[in-house]
Amino acid sequence: MFKKNARSSPAPKPSAQAVRRAVASSTALETGQSVLQLEQQLQNRQPQRFAHIKLAAA
Repeated sequence: MFKKNARSSPAPKPSAQAVRRAVASSTALETGQSVLQLEQQLQNRQPQRFAHIKLAAA
């Protein structure tokens, strides 16, 4: 039988900076743009129109 993986605590959430870097590097690979440039664009974005609405958690 399979044993359950016993974790004492869930994995920590990635920081906003780590998420920006991941999105920027993925986009850079697809578009050929600079990772640094894309990361700065993501960081300098204005608040979105529906920022007050939260996504449903799974």
